[in-house]
Amino acid sequence: MINLFLADLVVLIHLLFVCFVVLGAVFALKWPRIVWLHLPAAAWGALIEFANWPCPLTPLENWLRRRAGGAGYETGFIEHYLVPLLYPPGLTRGLQIGLGIGVLMVNVVVYTWVRRRVFRS
Repeated sequence: MINLFLADLVVLIHLLFVCFVVLGAVFALKWPRIVWLHLPAAAWGALIEFANWPCPLTPLENWLRRRAGGAGYETGFIEHYLVPLLYPPGLTRGLQIGLGIGVLMVNVVVYTWVRRRVFRS
């Protein structure tokens, strides 16, 4: 029972991390010091997508699910949880690269806005 709870907790942490990677620059509008946390997180998120590496949280979640008597899954976190919600089935390499580019573009736009705001004040 505890392993299943921990697996679900890993999913929640993973989802929050993905959201922080994509939208963390928005927090810099309110808390500029968060940039030092967000930039490495965004770089890691983009690198994971570009290099087609598994995030370390995915094997941890699968291990906990197996220990709880359940089945893990063979795909990554994004393919298993997010793609079925946002995209048609089947994560292609092109889509994966597109996700990485999307992360970079969102952050470049927001950080450009943050930079302009900081230099105005």
